[in-house]
Amino acid sequence: MYELMAPCHFGLEAVLKREIYDLGYEITSVEDGHVCYSADEQGMVLSNLCLRTAERVLLVVGRFTARDYESFFQGIVSLPWEKYLPRNARFWVTKATTVKSALFSTTDLQRVGKRAMVKRLSQMYGIDLFPEDGADYPVRLFLYKDVVTVTLDTSGEALHKRGYRKKTGKAPISETLASALLMLTPWRAERILADPFCGSGTFLIEAAQMAAGIAPGLYRDFSSMRWTNLIDSKIWKEEKKWLLEAVNKSVPTHLYGSDTDPEMITVARENARRAGVERMITFRRADVADFSNKEPYGFIVTNPPYGERISEKEELPELYRKLAEAYRGLDRWSMYVITAWEDAPRYLGRPVKNRKIYNGMMKTYYYQYPGPRPPKGYFDDKD
Repeated sequence: MYELMAPCHFGLEAVLKREIYDLGYEITSVEDGHVCYSADEQGMVLSNLCLRTAERVLLVVGRFTARDYESFFQGIVSLPWEKYLPRNARFWVTKATTVKSALFSTTDLQRVGKRAMVKRLSQMYGIDLFPEDGADYPVRLFLYKDVVTVTLDTSGEALHKRGYRKKTGKAPISETLASALLMLTPWRAERILADPFCGSGTFLIEAAQMAAGIAPGLYRDFSSMRWTNLIDSKIWKEEKKWLLEAVNKSVPTHLYGSDTDPEMITVARENARRAGVERMITFRRADVADFSNKEPYGFIVTNPPYGERISEKEELPELYRKLAEAYRGLDRWSMYVITAWEDAPRYLGRPVKNRKIYNGMMKTYYYQYPGPRPPKGYFDDKD
């Protein structure tokens, strides 16, 4: 068993925790911005393939306390690198993050960390020069209050890079954040979901993949796929095989996206095609004021503009007023809006719930307007 650490957006740890539990693994700790859990080699594979809300899957090599570079160097040397890195491994410290710690120079931490790893491996393997012509083993360091957590990045490229989104609009929402926000709603595949500010289509594409059972990492590669010293390649093949067999794109869906920008509609359609869900979503050019739907119990989940420029800020009151009027015209719908604009409730109305979420370094608000629950068996009766 290994200790794995999965970073996520601040404020969404509980959503990721539930995903990990659903995969069948034991949570060991939950802290701001990440969840730690125990898993075996299969768990590393499934985490990368199946977690929708994690940014990466990191393998924890060890922890120690360091308040100066000598103790940091010796701490890195003391870790069992030979257990993880073969002789021909290509290894480097790709990133160091430090908060409330005596050591704060990330470039120095990267340089000293690499030198310490070389010393340990030289002692263990009896060689001074490493060819580094094998698989990539990127290292990530996290320093918090002088405690150093040393990890290997099993993912490589961040998990939000599903591979389908080649173009985006202004202030796009990431795939992992979109999935997490959807999971914070009662939306299910049989219910209507609409995004009247769809942009590049991320909310709807993520929803379509959820409905069809398409694992988010199914069609991409990960750095640990070449870690044959740690993970049998058969595990990757077997897990991908059963995940592919579980895909069902014929499941009925009611997913609608609209935007005033025709170029964005083209982009959204292309992204949906690349994600393999273009037939599950309807996109059209339309203003939010024209949005309507006669069916009850639907959902609006959207990321409207929030006014990066002063000229755009002047347009926001009218834009949010239009969204509110469109929502009031719907029959027993729910609405969920993520925005950085703090005045949004003045025009949308007082939300039932408001969740603060950090999108990178940007503070955003997830305003929630849940509608009434449909009667038990309502959707079964419609089928």
